Amino acid sequence: MQVDYRLIGTRIKEQRRLREYTQEDLAEKLEVSVGYISQVERGITRISLDLLAAVSTVLECDMAVLVTGSAMNGELYMRDEIGALYDQLNHREKQLTLGFMELLIKNR
Repeated sequence: MQVDYRLIGTRIKEQRRLREYTQEDLAEKLEVSVGYISQVERGITRISLDLLAAVSTVLECDMAVLVTGSAMNGELYMRDEIGALYDQLNHREKQLTLGFMELLIKNR
């Protein structure tokens, strides 16, 4: 799986705007330049894991939201990924998958 830094940057921008922070506000809290924040949000610069963790703390959101688009404990966690894989299955594979999921839920 390849990391989509542009998508992570877009999610950072969305979370920043939800909290009504400017790029300047976020840059100041992270002690980085405004230009750096701009480049991260546009996917031009790859953000480090340490800085991503700091961003999630400042923006008060789960780091998984920034990476995957949903919190690991959220209702929609991995729904799109599972749906995309499901769409690739034939009828019989879909039946087997349903049976497996039912068994998994029954025995947890």
